Amino acid sequence: MPDFLLELFSEEIPARMQAQAAKELERLTVGMLTDRGFLFEGIKAFGGPRRLTLAISGLPAEQKDVREELKGPRTDAPQAALDGFLKKTGLTKDQLKVETTPKGEVYMAVIERKGRATPLVLAEIIPEVMAKFPWPKSMRWKAGAPVRWVRPLHSILCTFDGEVVPFEFAGIKSGNSTRGHRFLSSGPIEVRRFEDYEAALKKAHVVLDAAERAEIISHEIKQKAFALGLEPIEDIGLLAEVSGLAEWPVVLIGTIQDEFMDVPAEILQTSMRTHQKYFSLRDPKTGKMASRFALVANMVTKDGGKEIVAGNERVLRARLSDAKFFWDEDRKKTLDSRVEKLKDIVFHTSLGTQHQRVERIRDLAGALARAKGFGSIDVELVRCAATISKADLTTGVVGEFPELQGVMGYYYALNDHREPIVAEAIRDHYKPLGPSDVVPRAPTSLLLALADKLDALVSFFAIDERPTGSSDPFALRRAALGVIRIILESGIRVELQSILRIPTLFALVHVNVAQQKLIKGSDEFDVYKEPHKASAALMELARQATLLGEKVQNKRPLETHELAIINGVVSFLADRLKVALKEKGVRHDLIDAVFSLGHEDDLVRLVARVEALQAFLKTDDGTNLLAGYKRAANILKAEEKKEKEPFGTLPWISETAPTEERNLANALENAEGKIRTFVSEEKFTEAMMLMASLRSPVDTFFDKVKVNDDDPKVRKNRLELLSRLRSTLHAVADFSKIEG
Repeated sequence: MPDFLLELFSEEIPARMQAQAAKELERLTVGMLTDRGFLFEGIKAFGGPRRLTLAISGLPAEQKDVREELKGPRTDAPQAALDGFLKKTGLTKDQLKVETTPKGEVYMAVIERKGRATPLVLAEIIPEVMAKFPWPKSMRWKAGAPVRWVRPLHSILCTFDGEVVPFEFAGIKSGNSTRGHRFLSSGPIEVRRFEDYEAALKKAHVVLDAAERAEIISHEIKQKAFALGLEPIEDIGLLAEVSGLAEWPVVLIGTIQDEFMDVPAEILQTSMRTHQKYFSLRDPKTGKMASRFALVANMVTKDGGKEIVAGNERVLRARLSDAKFFWDEDRKKTLDSRVEKLKDIVFHTSLGTQHQRVERIRDLAGALARAKGFGSIDVELVRCAATISKADLTTGVVGEFPELQGVMGYYYALNDHREPIVAEAIRDHYKPLGPSDVVPRAPTSLLLALADKLDALVSFFAIDERPTGSSDPFALRRAALGVIRIILESGIRVELQSILRIPTLFALVHVNVAQQKLIKGSDEFDVYKEPHKASAALMELARQATLLGEKVQNKRPLETHELAIINGVVSFLADRLKVALKEKGVRHDLIDAVFSLGHEDDLVRLVARVEALQAFLKTDDGTNLLAGYKRAANILKAEEKKEKEPFGTLPWISETAPTEERNLANALENAEGKIRTFVSEEKFTEAMMLMASLRSPVDTFFDKVKVNDDDPKVRKNRLELLSRLRSTLHAVADFSKIEG
């Protein structure tokens, strides 16, 4: 079957847009072809520095004939409705049919379109695709012309079965020619099919496929670094970007002057990566950054790239001189002296400055350090680290490279002769930044990282700035996943409801949200009329909580709005936990089944219970017991609806009751208490084994016993027996939430 080839050739397309642009070209074209009844065998889309390319194989030579019936308005509908339908179909009233339906007589339009030659259809849809193309940023490059493209468009190559598909866009007529590398080739290149096109481009020093360009760059860097006894520092993001900058990538190695090598490696790497798109190298023996870098040129030169390297080294010297200046200047001030400047940096208009946030994190970290579950931690060291944790935001290096916040705080803390444990906590308190980032291991770092994320979650929930399905401007999902990973990977045994009480209180101090009198006693007040007084009173309560840890917090009744915030954050964390565990193959419905019990918010215990439950449900005993539970639950649901009250008293089993009924009653009597004990002792495997022993008596009960007996007393007792089965299984999880 014939093939289709399209190339849109322009000035340089920004590297960050190329991959998505290729996907959009494929999506739009496929959508329009499908709407017109076309099927095909394969499709490939390519994005590069100066061209977008689409190749489709197996398109038919002609479009299929189409017969379509469209239902219109009722025959007694207003004339405007009929006029709109006629306009939509392109028919006259005489061409419509009338059909009788249960809702009355309606007009029907029968539209028959004879299939056209595929080139005619392509000539129609490609300009439409180009006109609708969703570039993040685009431009007009012809005076008075309404059309836009990412950069000035130079040519359109479009062929079907080797022949040009004729059309025009922005005054540019389609043809069968393209151009190769800007400097390493000359003149137009004529092609007919994709195979000719790809081969001709390679001869003209253009590698079409971005993945192939990335592989060339990666291989060449490794080879040239190896020849120097070095290895590249992996940077997937930079590799993807650079592969979109060079059509014919050539790797060259440059040298960093020794005067810059005493600057922290993170500064050098970030400066080279951000400004120059250079790859950093390191010595595999020491793990330290080497005084060499790799650059990717888009040019083959007679001197082997010597002039290119020399020019890049000159530019790099200027860049690193700036970085070194910031580094030297920043070290003239201590982090402590910079804390006051945080008052000039607004964190959020409703949550105050970075200075106020640091105060919250400091007090929260101190309170958590005194709480159960975090082990033995030096409270003063934690508070000290929290106090200066954001101070590096005022430095020149972080101002130039915001991604180095925390990292620079580590270096400045060491420069100030702070304890290494404090410096490490400052460096690591933003972690984990993503699913591949590591969780802090040192107790002080771990606790400060947890306090930072809990404050963010609670504070934004307190002002009702919560993530939506399409928006998360304050990265709260990432913060929630960070909390979950810290707790699970560190095995921290805390209950979420308990530890969230303190950050919730601290957040309320700053946002002054309350729905009633908060502090009871001789000095009552209305927070809306006297907000400053409310803040002072709340601050005093927060101070007490800081000093006494959870002791004060757990005794004080929660206000309605506090409880709403805490429940909102717990629910949000539960949703994020489902996402995290789903990636590990854990079923989300089992998480719901355990969470819905309402008293399980120790994440370590919850995950252990869920994993044991999932293992149990994979067995035959688990599958059959779940089926038995579902049957019992359905019966109880129907009967409780009739009785208008739940069953829940202990069943009375007569000596004359059927053996199967007595066996189930005895099994439940033996298992219920032990299951609850095993769960409380976190012996979940043993609890599952006991549940497995219920499988046989449940099966035989339903096989041999009629639940809705004619005798009302017998019927009630048997329903109570099923109710006891339900409550016994609910000691482990709410089985009604389990699918299957």
